[in-house]
Amino acid sequence: MTTPDGGEGRDETGRGSRFLAGARIYLEPRLIQILVLGFASGLPLALSFGTLSVRLTEDGISKAAIGLFAAVGTPYALKFIWAPLIDQLRLPGLARLFGHRRSWLLLTQAAVILTMLGLGLSDPAADPWTTALWAVLLAFSSASQDIVIDAYRVERLPEDRQGAGAAMVVFGYRLGMLASGAGALYLAAYFDWFTAYAVMAAAMGLGVLAVLAGPEPRVDRSHAAEAEARAGRLLERLGAKGPIGRAGAWLHAAVVAPFQEFLTRPHAWLILAFVAFYKFGDSLAGVMTNPFLVDIGFDKTQIAEISKLFGFWASMVGFWAGGTLLGALGTVRSLWICGILQALSNLAFMVQAEAGPDVAVLAAVIGFENLAGGMGTAVFVAYMSSLCNVSYTATQYALLSSFMAVARTWLSSSSGIMAEELGWSAFFLATTVAAIPGLILLRLVSRRTADRAI
Repeated sequence: MTTPDGGEGRDETGRGSRFLAGARIYLEPRLIQILVLGFASGLPLALSFGTLSVRLTEDGISKAAIGLFAAVGTPYALKFIWAPLIDQLRLPGLARLFGHRRSWLLLTQAAVILTMLGLGLSDPAADPWTTALWAVLLAFSSASQDIVIDAYRVERLPEDRQGAGAAMVVFGYRLGMLASGAGALYLAAYFDWFTAYAVMAAAMGLGVLAVLAGPEPRVDRSHAAEAEARAGRLLERLGAKGPIGRAGAWLHAAVVAPFQEFLTRPHAWLILAFVAFYKFGDSLAGVMTNPFLVDIGFDKTQIAEISKLFGFWASMVGFWAGGTLLGALGTVRSLWICGILQALSNLAFMVQAEAGPDVAVLAAVIGFENLAGGMGTAVFVAYMSSLCNVSYTATQYALLSSFMAVARTWLSSSSGIMAEELGWSAFFLATTVAAIPGLILLRLVSRRTADRAI
């Protein structure tokens, strides 16, 4: 067998030792901690999105209103606005006790727990506006936690563990989504919705323990200090001195500099448009998947077992396949292949619409959809990570992930109206067509930007 460097394959013992050494790093305590933090990151999303849509459907909320509920995820699309403050602002008292990153993690996790309980106590049938408010507050708390987890992961791990850390946080994230998706549906089926949300709030305690068990990262913040000093000197020359000048310098270094560095790159807005639209068709279909399955006759247990549990493992295979594809073909070709597969997976739901509540068909459709989605996510996250300047990783990644969330929130909020007007088969055909703008933008980005962007 020929090795990557062109030589003949070495002995099997050597290859086996290298494989075991590579696998062993995933048992390191710091990577286990990142896995648990990923779980805490993924836990809230379904409760304010997919699982909530099942609850709303059962309570008789119209498909149009359910589609509009996708907009409660707006904080995920806007988190870049307050990311610089979380990145730089130290919490009085808490920062002295736990450190800058860990204090923010504990604060945001407490907010997630409280808003989970509030959403569980709300009654969508009697007061949908209160339910929507709690869902927005949960999304805001969750998006804020995500900002800190991304920063903590990058600062906690050395460069040679960043790839493993990214894999662990995504795996943990999916475990969290599985718990709040399938797990919450099981609990709601056998108990009630408040019990489901209360158990998920208790599960957030694992994230709190992970924060308390790990150290505060030690990072060199000299770059930010230099940027603040430069801004301070400029403001002083312009006549802004004292507290006003210092505040202005701090805001410039924390807020302006990260965005300025990104947005002054060639074709920056084209890149952001691509980030927003690449998974648009996938997101548009995803908003209405659970209401669709309920509407055509599947019960909560079937949705939990096939759409959530089986879909979870299909996604895991997709992550692995996407990573393998990326290594073999590079970013551009991988984005093309995954983008096309994601679009085709939406067509599979047209088959389900014609077949009705057929469990075998559902397994095939969900398997294909989650495999394609997992591949696309793995490749797309790697692409976005490559766009970040290491000096501003947290803020710039928040900017990019916010634009990605635009497709899941604002652009997808009309999905319920589309489903009501078109019917299920035509709706899923429309979501396939909605994937085309992302592919057109991929063509433009790959032709017009430098190697740094693709």
